[in-house]
Amino acid sequence: MTTEEQDYLLEMREIVKLFPGVRALDGVELKVRRGEVHALIGENGAGKSTLMNILLGVFPPDAGEIRFMGNVAAFKNPHRALAAGISMIHQEINLIPSMSVAENIWIGREKKFSRCGLLSLKARHRAAAELLEQLGINIPPQTLVQSLSLANMQLVELARAVSYNPRLIIMDEPTSSLSDNEIRFLYRIIRELSDGGTAVIYISHKLEEIYKICSTVTVLRDGRFISRCPVSELPMDELINRIAGRTITEMYHKEEAEIRDTALEVRSLSSGKTFRDISFSVQHGEILGFCGLVGAGRTEIMRAVFGIDLPDSGEIFVEGRKVRIRSPRDAIRLGIAMVTEDRRSGIIPILSVQQNITLASFKAYCSAFGFILSARENEAAREKADQLAVKAASLKQVIASLSGGNQQKAIVAKWLLTNPRVLILDEPTRGIDVGSKSEIHRLISRLAQQGMAVILISSEMPEILGISDRIIAVRNGVLAGEFRRGSVTQEELARRLFGA
Repeated sequence: MTTEEQDYLLEMREIVKLFPGVRALDGVELKVRRGEVHALIGENGAGKSTLMNILLGVFPPDAGEIRFMGNVAAFKNPHRALAAGISMIHQEINLIPSMSVAENIWIGREKKFSRCGLLSLKARHRAAAELLEQLGINIPPQTLVQSLSLANMQLVELARAVSYNPRLIIMDEPTSSLSDNEIRFLYRIIRELSDGGTAVIYISHKLEEIYKICSTVTVLRDGRFISRCPVSELPMDELINRIAGRTITEMYHKEEAEIRDTALEVRSLSSGKTFRDISFSVQHGEILGFCGLVGAGRTEIMRAVFGIDLPDSGEIFVEGRKVRIRSPRDAIRLGIAMVTEDRRSGIIPILSVQQNITLASFKAYCSAFGFILSARENEAAREKADQLAVKAASLKQVIASLSGGNQQKAIVAKWLLTNPRVLILDEPTRGIDVGSKSEIHRLISRLAQQGMAVILISSEMPEILGISDRIIAVRNGVLAGEFRRGSVTQEELARRLFGA
């Protein structure tokens, strides 16, 4: 074994994985050094999840070799991989809500705190408290997980992964639900783990994160290995080119549209301490960007407009007429549609792509006697799926089997079938790859050209600046500024959002 090979903690060589009709991985390699923060990136469907599932023993490779800590490894299941020193923090929260933080951290290892068959709750809580304090996580170990925010649940997941004292931690989209402060906190923990010799495989679609926290990047595309190189030697334009297989010269595509007539107006909308005295309007053909830090109140404002939550006071006007919106049904009837922030709440995973697309307009495909008009439903779903370039082998397949970007396009298709005048998009590109992002941006621009009023909520300032005609900044539940396209820089907008 060469000195270079000894330096690698993990080597995956020429990995091949075949599924019926699909070559999911074709000769892929991944080499991670000890103590390295290594980015694994690629579009949805590039093979990242398949490669990690093979490493963890979820299923075996059809060809290739895995070496971990210098030894040939073929884990039969994730438990074996965990015992060998590989932990994973999944993008989807994998905690038991009805259990405490301490119970979730040490689940399956109760013997560690038992004597003569009796479990010591004090010892378990004390161990959890020490671990949380070591990581700087300020969550009492007796707290029920169901009472935690999504961000704190993710930190508990991190604590559980670290509790195994792993040599390698896989982090899949770890910042998807974290605020900027929490992201900086996570970066600190990652650096401490790296300094202590623990390697991290960091999977993220946020390319700016790769440059902040990772030292090396491996790129996959269409199940193939494209490149591995130091992050410092790879400009972002070239990285995007390697990920997408094409040059994306304009990430944030914006076509000019005729802006006319007010579609929606909100006056003095308030809800307790969540948001206060919110007034704004959006016109047909306009893309109105709503930006703010996580917790600023931007999502809560739109939930009130759409009728998910009821405000304490304020007025809403649709095309000049004062309306009362007490539920999403009222909003849909008035021509307002909303794609929610959490993609999981926007789909029914066990239903087909077609059923998800036609869900919000289902009555249009029923006869007077309640029978489903299948031909009409098929035609409507197919038309919208084609229009939005939803990539699926069949519209009859379960929507959960699609990539994140294609699930998102299917959700948008669902709401477009309701023929909305106003479309609210809450973080529509979160957790999807750069190619799918570009497609979503083009779609938003096209809808505005067709006369739709679009409200775009996003945490990504380049996205807001790139495709919005007008931008509204939200901070601590109040409006912190309004800007026309091209009149504000990212730095100026950031100062406004942070109150600097």
